Amino acid sequence: METSPHPFASLSPARVVAAVESLGFWLPGEPFTLNSYENRVYLVHDEERRRWVVKFYRPERWSDARIQEEHDFLAELEAAKVAVAAPWRDAEGVSLHRAQGFRFSLFPCLPGQAPELENPAHLFALGGVIGAVHAVGKRGRFVHRGAMDLDEMVLEARERVLGSAWLGKRQREAYARVTDALHERLADHAWLAERAIRVHGDCHIGNILGRDEHFALVDFDDCLMAPAVQDLWMLITAERDEERHMQLSEVMEGYEEQREFDRSELSLMEPLRTLRLLRHSAWLVARWEDPAFPAAFPWLADEGYWDGQIRSLEQQRQVLEREPRWLG
Repeated sequence: METSPHPFASLSPARVVAAVESLGFWLPGEPFTLNSYENRVYLVHDEERRRWVVKFYRPERWSDARIQEEHDFLAELEAAKVAVAAPWRDAEGVSLHRAQGFRFSLFPCLPGQAPELENPAHLFALGGVIGAVHAVGKRGRFVHRGAMDLDEMVLEARERVLGSAWLGKRQREAYARVTDALHERLADHAWLAERAIRVHGDCHIGNILGRDEHFALVDFDDCLMAPAVQDLWMLITAERDEERHMQLSEVMEGYEEQREFDRSELSLMEPLRTLRLLRHSAWLVARWEDPAFPAAFPWLADEGYWDGQIRSLEQQRQVLEREPRWLG
């Protein structure tokens, strides 16, 4: 039986250009494909040499209401002069557009490079911009985008991997054992829903652009209700305790120039790291039918990858059993 082509397979350069030009722009050149897997994202230039990022949303992933809530949050942030890229709106105020069966949006292209997480000045600046996002984020709540639920997300990721055909019998037993232990351990770190605010949700350095000491956040595709620390823990990357403490101190100092931070949330950093580790492999499994994934992540099919994943989860289980000294 032949499999149906993936929906993105029909998204040719000509269709990208036609979609953007349907909004009243004229593009003198072809689109340049940017690195993105969940959606399809392109860089284009218009007739005035303005650079735009065009995002075509993965079909059936987010509802229109969820996407619109992201756009409205970005508009709210832009109005508060927070450094983000809010989507372009037409004369009727529409930011989510349709063409040839796809939903897409147009964002101004922000210049810059990823920050250096060993640079104290960059860390301070990152804390400041994230704090500014959260100062706006706490003013309202998402209705359609939902909230981060540690227990639910761990179980969903676990069952997706165990329900796949990637693991051998030995690996399946080991994965089930370690993820069961992690689930039990993470149950101690659940948070109250009222502690959650609107956050970026996927605040790694690939979603931060700037230069010198001025940075902006891009790609709010995963924004949701979550504890504030969800947008901070990925900035703490050093291996040595004293270096991690330095990173955290600089980020906190910048952040607290914008809003107060509840230090009790720092205990969630390793649980959130564990959640991301679990969800990443589950995400790869879930998206394997998209041709972009086997091409970009061929090692998922290797037995060694899953052995390494199980070892990493076991190491993370051990980390969760002790209080990090560098938080003191």
